[in-house]
Amino acid sequence: MTLRTTPTPTRSAGMHLRPAVAGVASAVLGVGIGQLVAVFAPGSAPFAVIGGALIDAAPAWAKDTAIAWFGTADKVALLVGIALVLVLLAAGVGLLEVRRPPVGAVIFGVLGIAVGALALTRANAGLLAWLPSVAAGAAAVVALRLLVRRLPPMAAVRHEEEGAPEPSRLDRRRFLVAAGVTTGIGVIATLFGEALRAGSTAISAVRDAIRLPAASSPAAAPPPDAAEDIPGLSPLITPNSDFYRIDTALIVPSVDPADWSLRIHGMVENEVVLTWDELLALPLIERAVTLSCVSNPVGGSLVGTAVWLGHPIRDLLARAHPLAGADMVLSRSIDGFTAGTPLTALTDERDALLAVGMNGEPLPLSHGFPVRMVVPGLYGYVSATKWVTDLEVTRFDRARAYWTDRGWAAEGPIKLQSRIDVPRAGRPVAAGATVIAGVAWLPGTGVSGVEVQIDDGAWLPATLAAQSGASASADIWAQWSLPWDATPGEHRIQCRAVDAHGRVQTGSEAPPAPDGASGWHSVRVSVDA
Repeated sequence: MTLRTTPTPTRSAGMHLRPAVAGVASAVLGVGIGQLVAVFAPGSAPFAVIGGALIDAAPAWAKDTAIAWFGTADKVALLVGIALVLVLLAAGVGLLEVRRPPVGAVIFGVLGIAVGALALTRANAGLLAWLPSVAAGAAAVVALRLLVRRLPPMAAVRHEEEGAPEPSRLDRRRFLVAAGVTTGIGVIATLFGEALRAGSTAISAVRDAIRLPAASSPAAAPPPDAAEDIPGLSPLITPNSDFYRIDTALIVPSVDPADWSLRIHGMVENEVVLTWDELLALPLIERAVTLSCVSNPVGGSLVGTAVWLGHPIRDLLARAHPLAGADMVLSRSIDGFTAGTPLTALTDERDALLAVGMNGEPLPLSHGFPVRMVVPGLYGYVSATKWVTDLEVTRFDRARAYWTDRGWAAEGPIKLQSRIDVPRAGRPVAAGATVIAGVAWLPGTGVSGVEVQIDDGAWLPATLAAQSGASASADIWAQWSLPWDATPGEHRIQCRAVDAHGRVQTGSEAPPAPDGASGWHSVRVSVDA
């Protein structure tokens, strides 16, 4: 009688774990090679291609969910998610390669070719856009085949015999060393590729060397009492480093101003092409404008105010002379993003800008360097195109933009909003004299007042920080404050704004989709005795 033994749990786990490790290590090497080769095809690194495609394919609800969960870290979350999926997929590929060779290697190869083909469909894809992903797939295939050959016999055969001898520690050690070296090479290749890309483009250095012309019309100085010194209250002007960033660019485009140009065409009498040097030679004006993302929930942080430097878009459109019947300008970013802006918003008296500066310096790379659009009164998804290179004068019934294709409203005027910054929800407050403070905004119209309600009491008028009870400019938010004698216990505080025409902010609650959130911001605070 032949005795059969049952493999121990440790040995059984190792039989599955080592092939999975082989798959993951091969994938890491492939990603690293892809990132390294992407030096020769900017913007075509595998992660960038996959992430960009996912962003483009995401429905409106998915975008809202990502922003609600992760805020301005939505792109980091996406990259982490892609990496986790890749790890799980690679582990499965390793197991398949052991049990049914060469299925795992074929999967890696097909993925590389598929992502390479996808790279060719991306905006501004070059002739070599396919190369990084194909190279990544090929590297992963070779690594997987070599690592599987190093697997100990017990994990390498398709049907292991029960009671087979335990692989030697030397065999296991050799495999783990090979897998570790493969992973290390992948990580080093990734870091080296990123370093080479940073050194080869050097767009940051180009930006740092730029000295923008002085404004022919500087922004109006804020009144002396326009910025209250209340801890926790949003400053009147948002520092560049704190300004929110929401866009569809997974990898920030690197645009050399020397290569940049803007084309104005479509339903116009005269097509206009403008270079960077020609733009800087035009009169530039400086204006403070509050921008807001349509995905900003009531009380959210996806809003900020900056002093922008640029040339009025209406003057450029006047040179192009739009034809009768045109009612929309479709702006296009270098990465393929599009926004549809009402023609009237770019030609009326508001200061819609082709901006080159932000808070006294050239635009940061992540905020559209070298040139972006800034349009007071409209949500960014229909107006604030970054890295803009094209303005097509057209009609709403002839062209659709990136987010309107995904169910968002076509015109996107910003809604009257107010927010409580102080006290913060969930943070204890000491009993006694304190302050309630926040900001309110309706760019293009302005805010004339803010009212605050504590628990179920009467609505109390807050004090605006600027002179004469009005904000310094109709295009920027207003800071407001209200003294409060806080009593011990739990309290609910809410606020509502009043615009320059006397209209009160609606308390009717609505989600961000399809045209911006509405409702009164409220916080619950606990006052200590």
